[in-house]
Amino acid sequence: MRQLSDTDRDIIRIAQDPQFTRWLDQVTATGGCAHPIHLTGSTTTRDADTGEILHHYDTRNEPGERLLIRCRNRRATVCVPCSRLHAGDTFHLVRAGLLGGKNVPADVREHPRLFVTLTAPSFGPVHRAAKDGERCRPRRSASHCEHGRPLGCPATHDTADPLTGQPLCPGCYDYPTHVLWHAHAGRLWKAFTDNLYNHLAARTGHTRTGLRRAVRISYAKVAEYQKRAAVHVHAVVRLDGANGPSDPPPTWASAEDLAAAVQTAAAAVHLRTPHSRALGEHELRWGSQLDIRPLRAFDGQEGLADDAVAAYVAKYVTKGAADTAIGLDHPITAPDDITVGRLSAHVRALVQNCWMLGGLPELEPLRLQAWAHTLGYRGHILTKSRAYSTTYGALRKERAEYRHDGSQATGNAEVVTDSKWRYVGSGHTLGAAEFAAGIAENIARSRDLAREEMAEECGGRV
Repeated sequence: MRQLSDTDRDIIRIAQDPQFTRWLDQVTATGGCAHPIHLTGSTTTRDADTGEILHHYDTRNEPGERLLIRCRNRRATVCVPCSRLHAGDTFHLVRAGLLGGKNVPADVREHPRLFVTLTAPSFGPVHRAAKDGERCRPRRSASHCEHGRPLGCPATHDTADPLTGQPLCPGCYDYPTHVLWHAHAGRLWKAFTDNLYNHLAARTGHTRTGLRRAVRISYAKVAEYQKRAAVHVHAVVRLDGANGPSDPPPTWASAEDLAAAVQTAAAAVHLRTPHSRALGEHELRWGSQLDIRPLRAFDGQEGLADDAVAAYVAKYVTKGAADTAIGLDHPITAPDDITVGRLSAHVRALVQNCWMLGGLPELEPLRLQAWAHTLGYRGHILTKSRAYSTTYGALRKERAEYRHDGSQATGNAEVVTDSKWRYVGSGHTLGAAEFAAGIAENIARSRDLAREEMAEECGGRV
């Protein structure tokens, strides 16, 4: 007779629990979250005038006397169900700023809008993926760098080749500047957006003050790690009137003017790092590779499609480090952690430089050791200007209200809510994880089937 595994025994234990059905309901409510948060406590809603209890919930009657809620981790490498939900929210957040909806007027699609990609500069030559059989870095001479490594590479690489993105010579690669560029990427973006107003004013013949009184530049941007482990930024940039998305921009402000201003504003950005006795100073800029594409307002126009851009941004916002060039999803707390994980020699060198530079007193404000797992990049993966569109919080609130569907409606009565909650744990046991994975898979399959049915009803378009 086959001996049961620990997982099988745990599955049997859970299934035989008298509150198994209610536990399944909780796991289903989290969407099969892989690492749910466990809470214990209660919530009581009372009529503010009469003191009458309108609603009361307590975890004492729940399985294990606890409530499971989503971890809400955006990374697919950590929790697939929550990352899928986060991707959906990101899609609607970005799409609302392009086409309207979620309290954004539909007229925004007629505003000048661009999809912009800003890259990091070169920190040293790296192996490149081939395009149409193109060789990596062919050279006529067989010259070598000061470390004895060849300055060229005659091979042909594809994106799956582990050499792609790796330095031709690690000794020549400028690892400190790469780390410092990441640490200042937020300031570089701020300098770019400030410059954008100035350069747009110069191009349209207005003063900076006059332009800011007439237009507002709104954006949503997402950061993505390239194969060389350097961040580049994809951004939707929209030109509004002075009062935001409900206000059309002046007729003299065109997408062509905005694109030209983006080009010159990015090129003009330069920042100097804090002086370090060990490193001196570095001047930081955006890379020379800049991609600017218009977004089309209607079918038949030239430019990228709005839904395609929203889906593209949503895809990258949920990618964990393990999906990219990094391989780390959690902070590093000690130097020994650098040797743990699926790290390439290039990424390990970047992490080690983060840790080393973070120990310098003059660079302490950059908190490089705390952000070593992101190679010094300290920004959020997705950020937006205040007036671009809705927020994640508003989307979650709308979803929660939709699910409740008025089940706790209190009419016109004013209510007061008393909540007492305490964190008591997280995650699943071995058997519970199997149940959760099955539920998440069923939910994903149901969504795919619903999407296919909708596509058929819409003639192949969803």
